[in-house]
Amino acid sequence: MEYFCAYQERCYKEVEEKLYSFSLSISEKEQVLTYLIENNFINEARFAKSFARGKHNYKNWGKNRITQELKFRDISSRIITEALSEIPTETYFDNFNSLAEKHWHSIKEQKGPKKNKKFVDFLLRKGYESNLIFEKLKELDN
Repeated sequence: MEYFCAYQERCYKEVEEKLYSFSLSISEKEQVLTYLIENNFINEARFAKSFARGKHNYKNWGKNRITQELKFRDISSRIITEALSEIPTETYFDNFNSLAEKHWHSIKEQKGPKKNKKFVDFLLRKGYESNLIFEKLKELDN
């Protein structure tokens, strides 16, 4: 389990699910989890920060999607807020603008409601805020 946690940042829930796949008693699982936490193999804050940076930088996810995924992994709201602060505001907007413009030009539809819907849906799936999306849509539609 040390190797499992050292290979890549893991959250408590992922490690717990992995331990569940082994046939250990509840006390043994708790002993292993306690050991991993005490020796800093599992650190929720470190995991959340790494997750947020990675998903934004490599998959161009927005803050809504990152928040949703971290909540799915049972990360506390306080830690999620800290993790999102790891993404510099300027970088966030630069990535959003470049992704939006690239996608706008890649949509084959003619200008109109169909193209707008595809554009908005794509960016909402990526997890960007709707106010940002609609501002960018107005800018690109003109």
